[in-house]
Amino acid sequence: MLHLRFNLMTADPAKIGDALKFVESEVFPEVETQPGSLGLSLYRNKELGVAILESLWASPESMHASEQMAGPARAEAVRRAAGTVAVERYRLAVFEQDARLWPGAAMRLTRMDIEPADMEDGVDAYGDSAVPLLADTDGFRSALLLTDPQSGHCIAESIWANAEDLAASRSVAAAVRVDLAGTGFAVRGLEEYELAYSTARKP
Repeated sequence: MLHLRFNLMTADPAKIGDALKFVESEVFPEVETQPGSLGLSLYRNKELGVAILESLWASPESMHASEQMAGPARAEAVRRAAGTVAVERYRLAVFEQDARLWPGAAMRLTRMDIEPADMEDGVDAYGDSAVPLLADTDGFRSALLLTDPQSGHCIAESIWANAEDLAASRSVAAAVRVDLAGTGFAVRGLEEYELAYSTARKP
């Protein structure tokens, strides 16, 4: 199963641009050369000074092996942004991508929890029912489900061609959340971001 390292950076909005330029010019090329790397995605909310950097890995071993490189890079990005960073690690249980992702795409992030004993059924429900509903909606580009089997914490991401398509999909997304609640998921939060850059790909 694929694995994903999720970095949430909060920063001074006036300084986050410099930090993200550093990530694109210095961090991305370095990560791409690591064994097992399957690319990265960088999302941002410039008004709030928040960014998400995700790196995708072919195995947990390759993700952990990259930590020696990733740690100093994170520290430098945070220094430039005058901010903070929180790092989370997940299994990538669902990865559906219908088209290449381009800058200007928009991402909806839904934080959810489920009882660990119900995780397998929850993953099946997301892949079997949520993804088809989203994929049938105009502007759909990609859907991911990040899972932590020990804690039951999950993150669902849907990526859309642009901010307008993301906005138009909100009713469908609400219906998906209701369906998922029936399978045991509890929604903890919603966030929206703009895609700055992505090379994430399936193996």
